[in-house]
Amino acid sequence: MAKSTKEHLEDTFNDLGTDELKSFKNKLCDRKKGAGIRKAQLQKVADAIDLADLMVRTFTSTGAVPVAIEILEAIGCNEPAAELKENAGHGLPVAQSRGDVVDYGASQGLKVELALSDDWHEQLHVVLCSQQFKNQIIKENGHEIYKVKEKYARKRLALLINNIDFDDKAMTRRGADKDEQNMEWLLKELDYQVVKYRNLSAKDMEKAVMDFARREEHAHSDSTFVVIMSHGKRDAILGVHYTASNPSDTFPVDNVYRCLNTEKCPGLRDKPKVILIQACRGGESGRLWASDGEPDEPVEIEGDDFVHKEKDFISLMSCTPDTKSYRHVENGTFYVQNVVDVLMKHAHKDHIEELFRKVIQRFESTEMMGSYKQMACKDRASLPKLFYLFPGL
Repeated sequence: MAKSTKEHLEDTFNDLGTDELKSFKNKLCDRKKGAGIRKAQLQKVADAIDLADLMVRTFTSTGAVPVAIEILEAIGCNEPAAELKENAGHGLPVAQSRGDVVDYGASQGLKVELALSDDWHEQLHVVLCSQQFKNQIIKENGHEIYKVKEKYARKRLALLINNIDFDDKAMTRRGADKDEQNMEWLLKELDYQVVKYRNLSAKDMEKAVMDFARREEHAHSDSTFVVIMSHGKRDAILGVHYTASNPSDTFPVDNVYRCLNTEKCPGLRDKPKVILIQACRGGESGRLWASDGEPDEPVEIEGDDFVHKEKDFISLMSCTPDTKSYRHVENGTFYVQNVVDVLMKHAHKDHIEELFRKVIQRFESTEMMGSYKQMACKDRASLPKLFYLFPGL
């Protein structure tokens, strides 16, 4: 069985001499890149097992190894550093300590490969669906699958709103530019034209969603994605003018659905509408927001034709109600990285609800999440059929 990150670190620390281990701990306290570990914490470390455990709890399983390698090389222990690189993997991005992780969005790496450089999207691609698979799944289960228009005949749109810079400078969402880059890349790979906004007030977010709902292209589309990333409260997304003295700059989550429902957005009637929201919903460890509204009654839209006012939605929130969502100050959020990685690798064969289940499953992993507790969750799902993206077709 392959060794865990903790076990690799224990082996490395056991091989260090007394003086080398002392130098390692001192350097860990003085670490300037990102943040180190407080001296009081290290004084409680009795052996290699304790030190390995502290490293993983502080920097997460993904970040502990590169931090250890960085410090080993800094104190001249190049051989142990090389061995750790070889045994535990040298491609991991250097993570920041808990002190540099903010409670509004998360991170690690877009899977290891995606965090290596700014041009990863030029090297990787969404796995494409084969025509054979599409034909087979439609033949076997076509009546339960949303129709996907042929590529040459459709005009898919996606809305992307990302709030990074706030009037209150302490609320700046460092690392959120990576989320924007990663999500825009994914949407384009899935053949959506991205309508993008940055740094909007609540009023401007409302207008952006309403304007998007009115776009004529939806009549020639088969689906849409709406992605909103910002700070948040339980049932609202914060605008960039939100402060303690201006708490009214909030955009209710409910308004996203109201703007895109059958009445306000007839072009997307009976078509899948995927809502992705990265924002906190409270102060407890973990995070998401959900709708508290009761299901809407059917309404008459034209003549004697009755249709459901709200249908064909599915949402994936970054965490559960009342909890936080974590964001790395350099690499972006756990949520966006996992969404992009899962869809990149599995959208060619899985429908959207299965893709979301795979994303949620990622948040169960203590190996990936370390001590950061966050659980993504589905919300307000009203898809009566299966939505396959069939990337490339």
